[in-house]
Amino acid sequence: MSSEVFSSILKRRMKELLKEGKRIDGRDFLSYREISVKQGVIERAEGSAEVKIGETWVIAGVKTGVEKPFPDTPDEGILAVHADLLPLASEMFEPGPPDERSIELARVIDRGLRESCVELPQLCLIPGKRVVAVYVDISVLNHDGNLIDASALASVLALADARIPRYEVTDGEVERNEEEKEPLPLKELPIWVTFAKIDEYILLDPCLHEERIMDARLTIACTSRGICALQKGGPGFFTSDEIKRCIRTAFEKSKEIRELVGLGRRGEGHEGGG
Repeated sequence: MSSEVFSSILKRRMKELLKEGKRIDGRDFLSYREISVKQGVIERAEGSAEVKIGETWVIAGVKTGVEKPFPDTPDEGILAVHADLLPLASEMFEPGPPDERSIELARVIDRGLRESCVELPQLCLIPGKRVVAVYVDISVLNHDGNLIDASALASVLALADARIPRYEVTDGEVERNEEEKEPLPLKELPIWVTFAKIDEYILLDPCLHEERIMDARLTIACTSRGICALQKGGPGFFTSDEIKRCIRTAFEKSKEIRELVGLGRRGEGHEGGG
């Protein structure tokens, strides 16, 4: 049987299951796969975390340095997010420079972190001259759908885990004190929640098979206070009522995930699952 024929049969069967109120992996429409997390997994990083959502497996690491600020934000630190889709994670990924998928993944996460998570003004050392730059590097180790939620959660946990050197300014020069570590200045700890739309059905946390046949994707990043980022993908659409329902569900699920992984106990090495 050719891969095209198999894909066609699988797609038809998945849509038949949806009509029966079922998903290919047995979940209901608004359930996550099992989530497990671990902080402090990369010894040389200043903060790190590993996240698994089902079979999707992601690691994020945080490093800092001193850079010149951007001209339009001379009094703010720098946040840079990079995503690496390793070829070992999926036959869909190829070696080489970042493609549009890795760029989009990094941008979606960067937007939410920048809007709500890192206190960039507190990372200014010498206005207009020197600031702390925070680098978040994401590595996808296995891809079975919903890379956004897994990568974002790993990034937030890595930032919460981070202990960075104390940067001190003396006579206009910045010194990096490795002997004194301190947490990053963080505001809120957002959670990303992603939905897939297949025909008229909306599914939380799509697996890879569901992503391959979805018409549209909607990702909502939530803090405890509100929405900090929203991203729509795919050629399809969500109605206004569907978006409202997704927002309500995203707030419920983000609260559950925040409690599950122990966000709020910043910097504690934590393992969790559920």
